[in-house]
Amino acid sequence: MNHTSLTMALAAATLVLAACGKSDAPATATAPEPTPAPVTEAPAPAPEPAPTAENTVGKRVYGMTCAMCHAAGVAGAPKPGDKADWAPRIAQGKDTLYKHALEGFTGSKGLMPARGGATTLSDDDVKAAVDYMADQSI
Repeated sequence: MNHTSLTMALAAATLVLAACGKSDAPATATAPEPTPAPVTEAPAPAPEPAPTAENTVGKRVYGMTCAMCHAAGVAGAPKPGDKADWAPRIAQGKDTLYKHALEGFTGSKGLMPARGGATTLSDDDVKAAVDYMADQSI
């Protein structure tokens, strides 16, 4: 091959290599890759309510004093757990229940002596016993 042919061959090869990878088709913009959605943690489950502490004071006072009448329904005393008998009383509200237990009460179904007849019981002890019995009847 002569020098001119070699030069022309190199020029042709250079043009071919320069055109390599080029396309006559219009360039199309490639869509950017979608941004991944931020990873969010599932909301934590709501904590379960703390178990209600046992009303040990109310249970003790009930067992020592109130059960004498309430366990058997003496003089119209509503039995703990008797929802039908307790419902109208509970509907009056705790303040009324406390007042009747502390001061005594005479109603159409019977009577409740003040402090269940145990005059040495504190207000808090009487209220705890009322709460204990009412909670058994909800």
